[in-house]
Amino acid sequence: MKDLRVTVIQTKLFWEDKEKNLDHFRKLVSGIREKTDLILLPETFNTGFSIHPERIGQIAEAMEGPSMDFLKQLSRETSAAVCSTLFIREDTQFANRFVFYYPDGRYATYDKRHLFRLSEEGRIFRKGTSKAAISYHGWNLSPMICYDLRFPVWNKNILTDRGYAYDILIFVANWPAVRSQAWKILIPARAIENMAYTIGVNRIGKDGNGKEHTGDSIVADPQGNVLFQAPESTETVQTITLSYMDMVKFRDSMGFAKDWDQFTIREE
Repeated sequence: MKDLRVTVIQTKLFWEDKEKNLDHFRKLVSGIREKTDLILLPETFNTGFSIHPERIGQIAEAMEGPSMDFLKQLSRETSAAVCSTLFIREDTQFANRFVFYYPDGRYATYDKRHLFRLSEEGRIFRKGTSKAAISYHGWNLSPMICYDLRFPVWNKNILTDRGYAYDILIFVANWPAVRSQAWKILIPARAIENMAYTIGVNRIGKDGNGKEHTGDSIVADPQGNVLFQAPESTETVQTITLSYMDMVKFRDSMGFAKDWDQFTIREE
């Protein structure tokens, strides 16, 4: 099984300005010089986390919209998977949707499960009801979005006779600076709990609501060791290689997963 090269992009976002955001990410991605397999952008890469009721109808797109086309094009041009979230409109409903674009033009999606109750998100958006299981280059990935990080039961890995449900847990976020300490603690904690690489990609800068973001994007290994942490409030494009064999050796040497509790999640 080959290692996976993951590129984390931590940057500012232009509030509700799709054209500027798409152009900005196009330039950042074109500057990646090393070979990469997977490119991760912050949550709501095309608009910022703008969920004003009077604006969402104009900001959200259909699945055939220009931002989806942009992700597809980036993936094809780089021969790497590209992923982030964007606001999607389906009839009269809206979703904060994670999109994982494969280089061959296929895509997988996940709708945010935990909607942030300190904002309008919980009132405007439809919450996701199922996880996504993404297979890529022999690795299993589980995508999550921002506030999902606070809910370990939803994030929980499982072990069956077919193996682990996932090898990499991904969080893309617009996580504010005022709660950055929780972010920096919970990313390694999720790695330890689930014996999986855990990646958190966050934005920097001030958003349209005046909230500051310091980024602190993190890559942690299955033991919770921080392999990379982006400098605070600094635009960063960094490629990290994840070792499949290191993960397997750790899992085989430490049988913690065999003692994990079995449970089911019940819908309200």
